[in-house]
Amino acid sequence: MRHAKRLLAATLAAGLFTTAVHADDPIRLAVDVPYEPFEYKQADGTLTGFEVELGNAVCDYLEESCTWVEQPWDGMIPALMARKFDGIMSSMAITEERARRVLFSEPYYTTPSAWITAKGEDIDIADRESLEGLSVGVQRATLQDRYVTDLYGDDLEIRRYASADDVIADMRAGRLDLTFMDYPIAEAMIDIDTPESDFQRISDFIKEPQKYFGQGVGVAFRKRDRELAERFNEALQALKTDGTYDEIMAKYFSYDIKL
Repeated sequence: MRHAKRLLAATLAAGLFTTAVHADDPIRLAVDVPYEPFEYKQADGTLTGFEVELGNAVCDYLEESCTWVEQPWDGMIPALMARKFDGIMSSMAITEERARRVLFSEPYYTTPSAWITAKGEDIDIADRESLEGLSVGVQRATLQDRYVTDLYGDDLEIRRYASADDVIADMRAGRLDLTFMDYPIAEAMIDIDTPESDFQRISDFIKEPQKYFGQGVGVAFRKRDRELAERFNEALQALKTDGTYDEIMAKYFSYDIKL
């Protein structure tokens, strides 16, 4: 019995020590780079972008040290579960499917998606019969991928890519007829909707149905890290209240992305 008590005391002490060590560790936030204007690298290699600046502001509010981890998109949630980082702050839309696996913060922005093709092309996305034989590029495992697969899989040849950069490269090379992508990324990468762009938007902004586009974008955490999610919720609300959120948003967007 005495031995059991000593063992229990040692176990509790070790647990307290481990908690203290973890409390001092930086919060690790994952991003898939580059996705201007959300997260990308400057000429000197440092990360910046709307979500990076917002995440750093959250950490400043919480008086926590935070580090950024680069992670390819299609391995994001598995890497979170494997504890390679503590949260995903990389434009992850809150959907029912994802919410069964991870715990989301309250949504902190929402942006539209759009259909895009080369300038001068005459494609009517509403005319399903005219889409036969055309190819569309999407980033693999994104909500845009799921939307196109479910709603246009019988009409278009779908080609999936590891990154938006790869999609745009094949669009420029003429190997794709269309892409369906997050509009702010298209705005940053190809100057869409400007006279200088080689591309054109051929649809309205698309945010529905919620089944695909979710309830907005949130920070994703492991289910057990509810306290961390609540702290992020508090910080995000405080940054919206004191104007910090609006200041950061205005640096990257010409339109309001708040919910």
